[in-house]
Amino acid sequence: MGTFHADSGPLHGITVVVDTHGARVYIGRCHEERPEEVVLLDADAHEDGADGCTNAEYTRRAARFGVWKRWDRVAVPRAEIASIRRLGDVSQAPR
Repeated sequence: MGTFHADSGPLHGITVVVDTHGARVYIGRCHEERPEEVVLLDADAHEDGADGCTNAEYTRRAARFGVWKRWDRVAVPRAEIASIRRLGDVSQAPR
């Protein structure tokens, strides 16, 4: 069992997918949910269509193989966030 931090939010310590209103998706370990931002640790991001890969394909691949860390810490502004979901809830099957 991990350490529980009651003030950090229910996703604290969980690897999540942060979909934005734009072309970018972030994947990382949720550290803190604040009213103004969500802070991810050991995170990566993908721009839809980069390297010939959609965000959905990138997310499914991350669910299957894991995330290659690009940043130790990234703060995603709430205004940019369309949704947050657990990476473990992502289907690994191609669509």
